[in-house]
Amino acid sequence: MNRRLQKIIVAVFGIITISFIGLSPTFAANTPTLILSGGSGVFGLDPAIIVATASVAGNVAFSANSAPIVGCESVATTTLSPFIARCSWVPSASGATSLGALLTPTDVIGNESATAPLFAVKVGTPVQGVITSPISLYVDTIIASGSTGALAPRFGVSCAITSQFIVGQTIVFRVYGNDSDLGGAVLDSSNVASAYVTVAGIANPIPLTYGNHSGVAFWAAALKTGTTPGLYGTLGVVNFKVTVITKDKNSIKVLSTKIQARIVNGQHVKDASGATVYDRVSYYRNVPVNPALKGAIGVWQSNFTPSSQVTLYAIPTN
Repeated sequence: MNRRLQKIIVAVFGIITISFIGLSPTFAANTPTLILSGGSGVFGLDPAIIVATASVAGNVAFSANSAPIVGCESVATTTLSPFIARCSWVPSASGATSLGALLTPTDVIGNESATAPLFAVKVGTPVQGVITSPISLYVDTIIASGSTGALAPRFGVSCAITSQFIVGQTIVFRVYGNDSDLGGAVLDSSNVASAYVTVAGIANPIPLTYGNHSGVAFWAAALKTGTTPGLYGTLGVVNFKVTVITKDKNSIKVLSTKIQARIVNGQHVKDASGATVYDRVSYYRNVPVNPALKGAIGVWQSNFTPSSQVTLYAIPTN
């Protein structure tokens, strides 16, 4: 073979070899999955647990309404499948919240990062609302007795607790309450200055009265419904608010403690040396206040879901 031709062949073969050596196969990175669950909690109580389940191991950054959740900026998943990361989340407010998460895989060469679909949760609101006074209230609604025919109680029982009413029935609001300034005493006519129900669409509040109702004492107010002028006839949710204002107080009950001898079966308990055994116990003591403590205002407004709100319906047609 011609020596010059041989050199040309060797040179070309070298170029081809170098070209093949420089090439490397291209691999498509895997796209992991990331799914959120949990996150159901009540505002002001224990943390809610958000669970992220991934298809590969890695670290998860959690967020709420697009803001990073403090302490959950990088949570490692478990090392075995299913790959799970958990975030202990303290909601900053009640209501609808959008939770998110971003996964950074441990194997960043073979896997891309993954974003979880937004996960909607509703942070619970206490039914009684935020307590801003020593007053605690319980409220329910019942059908007044006397309705017959199409207006008769659905289950044939009057004075039954319900949230569903028909135009023409009378809605009775029942209210129970306690005052922690009085050591948890029942709210009655001796310590309440005024109590009433405010209903949207009615100009004047409906007074609540306290008295004996079939052997049980509670506050009550009636809302007559109907289609004639002067009666409440707006169909749909009945928006109402209960307000109780207590009287000014010249004394309040304060929780305190004292030392008291332990007694069992009418006898003082003795220790091994013969000495009386004492315990520290709690009790309320009356403390005079001057000037008088201004009466507290207790307010109750329903935070139930719409399907459980007090609702007024038209008379069924069949």
